[in-house]
Amino acid sequence: MDIIEMGKKAKSAAMELGQMGKDEKREALLAVADAIEENIPGIIEANSKDLENADKNGMRPAMRDRLALDEDRIKGMAGGVRQVAELPDPIGDVVDSWTRPNGMEISKVRVPIGVIGIVYESRPNVTSDAFAISFKTGNACILRGGSDSINSSVKIGEVMRGALEAKGIDPDCVQIMDDTDRKYVTEMLHLTDYIDLIIPRGSERLINHVVDNSTVPVIKTGTGNNHVYVDEFADIDMAVDIVDNAKTQRISVCNALENVLVHRSVKDGFLPKLAKRFAEKNVEMRGDVASMETVDGMIPATEEDWNTEYLDYIIAVKTVDSIEEAIEHINKYNTGHSDTIVTENKENADKFLREVDSACVYVNVSTRFSDGEEFGFGAEIGISTQKIHARGPMGLEQMTSYKYCVRGNGQIR
Repeated sequence: MDIIEMGKKAKSAAMELGQMGKDEKREALLAVADAIEENIPGIIEANSKDLENADKNGMRPAMRDRLALDEDRIKGMAGGVRQVAELPDPIGDVVDSWTRPNGMEISKVRVPIGVIGIVYESRPNVTSDAFAISFKTGNACILRGGSDSINSSVKIGEVMRGALEAKGIDPDCVQIMDDTDRKYVTEMLHLTDYIDLIIPRGSERLINHVVDNSTVPVIKTGTGNNHVYVDEFADIDMAVDIVDNAKTQRISVCNALENVLVHRSVKDGFLPKLAKRFAEKNVEMRGDVASMETVDGMIPATEEDWNTEYLDYIIAVKTVDSIEEAIEHINKYNTGHSDTIVTENKENADKFLREVDSACVYVNVSTRFSDGEEFGFGAEIGISTQKIHARGPMGLEQMTSYKYCVRGNGQIR
């Protein structure tokens, strides 16, 4: 596998793709979606090889669930591509325009970024999602899935490339790295002549490796060490429902809940109800001394628990004496992803929204809503936890850059 050659092909394809019309891109995406559905048996067969390897390696059930594809999930992938196809195309949109006193007319216009390198783990559906969003925004992409999902990702890539080629479109606008040797990732991270942006999606270890080693600009789609703070003015039943949903609705995703903070004045009313709900779902609770006094059988929490993204049926619980202590704890341990306050007090809600430093900050809402589709973006490439260029769910607009187009009639300076 020649990474430099892949970069050259991607850059060439990106030039062609950047000039493609909105209708042509839409029709190509619809053809890709049809091809995915037409190749369901082949994709399932490739996925079965990945699942067989996962079972041999003792993969945790939650992670195996992220890897597994069946007919419904593959149809869902195709549906996701169709959804992107029908979204408004941002390329060419005039963001702003104005005329200077000397008569120069200046327009700020959305343009593709160019070539996007996306490194991800164990979720083969990312292959089609990442392609669709990149393609819609006029970006070529080089995709490197995890070793756990290599067979699935390569097969999905073959299907998509075939559909593009049949439409007369350069298939190198999407390329799949089919060798899991990590040296190729390292090469990719240094391909500054051909790749404009790297987006890592996966574990903290993967993301940190990319951030620490890339000379190509990176958008950090961070891990989710997310919190819910149950305020002294909380509706207790609402708080139980929100915490339960945020933790257990789907435990293996980055917007799932990992930490609960509860005000001391309501812990005796809240924690036993939460413990009863979690007992029904086999969620292990790890708490500080004050929380353990309220719930029998709670395991002592350590410093590591406050820092851990479990992605499992485990949650850390801490009792606090004030909203200020809760905010301080969250800002110390969170990963800048998603945090919630449950409260009926507007002053406390406003304070939490103002002072918690995360991409998504909620009042009386589950952290599970940190998602491009739920935000009305239609699709996302990931949740950015950094502050430069993009923050929060990254939809189509966040996958674009802009340029200034200036028109005049002979102005000189």
